[in-house]
Amino acid sequence: MADKFYEKVYAALSMIPAGKLSTYSDLAAYVATKNHARAVGTALKKNPDPPRIPCHRVVRKDSSLGGYSMQGGLELKEKILIKEGIKIRNGRVVDLESFLYIFPSDKQGANA
Repeated sequence: MADKFYEKVYAALSMIPAGKLSTYSDLAAYVATKNHARAVGTALKKNPDPPRIPCHRVVRKDSSLGGYSMQGGLELKEKILIKEGIKIRNGRVVDLESFLYIFPSDKQGANA
């Protein structure tokens, strides 16, 4: 059952373009419910293909960067996000709302 959930997370995550972000809870709401934010974090930690599945584009709703399990950790996550045009100051996304990706309301990509 976890594998199917992870696949939904990875499919939804792949929709987020460079220069945009999601929060753990928004991604969880798209694939299941907001109550699954921790499960989303676990799925991202187990990401089998980080270059193709951009787990670095998920941050906490308080605008802090959250986690990053690839070698290089949060320092690498911050560098990648800055390269993609995300503004970060003191480990937080500046004006998070302006960078948020809005998932389609029909949920076809995740719940199909």
